[in-house]
Formats: sequence, structure tokens, C-alpha cells
Amino acid sequence: MEQFPAVLVGGPPHSGKSVLTYSLSQALRQRGVEHYVLRAAPDGEGDWANEADHELVRTLRFKGEFDAAFVQSVCQSITQRHLPLLVDAGGRPTPAQERILECGTHAILLAPDEASRAHWRSLATRYGLSIVAELTSDLHGSGRVDEHKPVVRGVISGLERGQTATGPAFEALVQRLATLMAWDAEELYRRHESRCPVETVIHLGRLARTLGLGLEGQQVRWEPDHLPMVLDYLPEATPLALYGRGPNWLYAAVALLAAPAALVQFDPRLGWVQAVSLRVHKPESAGPLSINAHSIGNCLLLQISSPVILDYSQIETLCVPPLPPGWGVVLSGKLPLWLYTSLALTYRAAPWVGVYQPQLKRAVVVYSAVSGRTVGETIPICLF
Repeated sequence: MEQFPAVLVGGPPHSGKSVLTYSLSQALRQRGVEHYVLRAAPDGEGDWANEADHELVRTLRFKGEFDAAFVQSVCQSITQRHLPLLVDAGGRPTPAQERILECGTHAILLAPDEASRAHWRSLATRYGLSIVAELTSDLHGSGRVDEHKPVVRGVISGLERGQTATGPAFEALVQRLATLMAWDAEELYRRHESRCPVETVIHLGRLARTLGLGLEGQQVRWEPDHLPMVLDYLPEATPLALYGRGPNWLYAAVALLAAPAALVQFDPRLGWVQAVSLRVHKPESAGPLSINAHSIGNCLLLQISSPVILDYSQIETLCVPPLPPGWGVVLSGKLPLWLYTSLALTYRAAPWVGVYQPQLKRAVVVYSAVSGRTVGETIPICLF
């Protein structure tokens, strides 16, 4: 199969790249265009940064190091991609960091002025990126399209955090990307399913349709109260594989349902990976995980981050703290899904397990063996 496109969104800092990338991804999901967003800047942002309360975003946002290890990780993810990519590039790449540009295939340039756009245009040309769009970012202006082909040119406005891009230039760009990324979703799924090490593969999009859950366009909007229905439908203690978009709490709940059997999941950066129980021990101060533990009643809230870019190959070295006997646990942090499922398995002996969702400012209960907590219940938690 032909290599998937990797479209870099480039431009100077504070030009609205993250908001544009988020908006493009949401629009492509609505159209059923299979893709993955890779954020090639170590600031810990994801969809939650555009959907959650702004004060909470400032609390959760973590500025990592844009070091050689991070650059290598991003380059590897791009070159070994399993889906078409949208890559949110950093605003001021150094010569060493420009290796990321070398791995891409196309570019969207977003800048407030011609000088900045010309700089990024020269970078795109230097690394052989085919330019899809050159857009002027005007926070308070009016959007317009000046040219559709061969490059989308125009003005895009209102790229403020918490907002979703709209306007003629944005719509023209979405159409170009939908054409560029027009891979048949069923063909992609069959290709990935054939490589899965587990017989029972749960395609989350198909599962939602089977259960009659509401769709926004072709996108599933998972809600915590869907969890009891999902867990009643799926087999217990059976090796399972998860495929498709879903929140961290949904993945964690299915991992606990499958236990003690294996749970594998499709990672667009890695392919199929398996959730595993982590070592339970007082974490070392120099370890790859930074864990702040806070007691809330008979519950331990674990706020987890990492000063380095976590790689699945490190999973055997990760260490998490023990729980006090009889306490529940809430997991939180900007972490990969493979770590959330592994954390859930690690604490499966707890009376109940919850996963924090920033958009809700609540923890979603994903497992409970006690009468006081119900799967799908949400618990208010303040991280300020």
C-alpha cells in the first residue's frame, strides 16, 4: 500500500496551529476520514486542551523538553506511521529539530504575516514538503479564500483556544485534506486487524453503532453513562483487542473487563501493543514517571506526568506507588492510552478505579467491586 501522507502544520508561535490542528481533526472525524494527530511539540497538549476549562488547561499543561530523544521519537512515529497524519509542528525548530520536517510529505503554513510565512515556505521547500495551504492567521478579522488550487490561500480567523475554526478558507482546507487522506476505512481496518495477535477485535465505531449510540456525523461521542451497556455487551475475562478512537476511561474499563486475560490495543504510532501490569513500589525520584499522590477520603488521586517522552519499550521499567488497603484510586495525567490501560490493570485489586477526564472536571468510575461506587458514575474532582 502507498505510504500514508504526513501533513505538517507549520508557522510561528502563537499563530493558532494547535487550534487549527484540533479543528481540522474534528472536521475530518465528522467526515469519517481515518487519521491521527501527532503533536510534535512536547507541551503535553491534546484535544482536551481545546475542550477543557482554560484554567484547568493551565494546570494540566506540561512543558517537556524538546531534546534529541523527543525529536527521535517524533521522527520514528512519522516514518513508521500506520495512518495518515496531521503533525502539529513546533514554532521555532532548531536545525537539529528540523529533522521532523524531513520526515513529512505535505505542509500547511499558518502565519500572521508574509515574512513569517516566507520563512516557513523556505523550510517546506528545503525539505521537499508539498504545500497544501498558505493561510494568514487573523484573530479578529474576517475569513476568506483567495485561491483554491494548486494551493489553498486565504485568511482564517478566530483561532482562539476553546474555539473551533470555521469560514471559507477552513472549509476549503478540510476538503483538500479529505481528498488527500481518502483511504478506505474498511480497507485500513482489515489491514490492521489481520496483524492483531488476539482473535476478538472490538472496533469501537462498529460497537457504538451496534449499541445504538448517537453519532455526530460519523464520529462517536462517548459518554460515561455508556459504560454499563458496553461492559454488559462484551465478554468478561477474555482476550480482547481495541481498535478506534475512544476516551482513556473507556479503554481502561475494557482492560479491566478482559483481565486477567490479555488486552491489546491499536496505537497509530506503534501498531498493536499489550497492556501490562506495572511494578508497584515507591517510585524513584529520577524515574521516568513523576507521580503526585493526594488522598481524597478513602481514595488516592494519582496525578502522573513525565519529564521525558514515554516510549512503550520503557513499560517494564515504570513503577507506581502502592495503595493503602481498601482505598480506591483515580488516575489522571496527559498519558498515552497504553499507559492508562496498564495503570488500570496494575490497580485492579482496588475496591474501585476511576479515570479523570479534564473536559468534565470529573473522574469516571471504570471498575467497582463495592456498593458505594457504580461503573459509569462521575465524581467531581478539583485539580486547582
